[in-house]
Amino acid sequence: MTVTNIVQGIWAFSALGLIVLVLLHSPKGDGVAAIGGQAQLFSSTKSAETTLNRVTWTLTVIFLGLTIVLSAGWLPK
Repeated sequence: MTVTNIVQGIWAFSALGLIVLVLLHSPKGDGVAAIGGQAQLFSSTKSAETTLNRVTWTLTVIFLGLTIVLSAGWLPK
């Protein structure tokens, strides 16, 4: 197994993880509940959304960084 194969595996895992995490995000509008302020009623939902955002951004940085490394051909073959 070469370094390129390992990096490609991590790259594919981060791509699949990004797809799943984006689908898990709740819509930002929150519909009619946002008008009455009921969207901020539960603080645990807010912390879960914050954690989800952090993990999503981390996977995004990993995915884009590995995309640049793989496309530039900086790894030995």
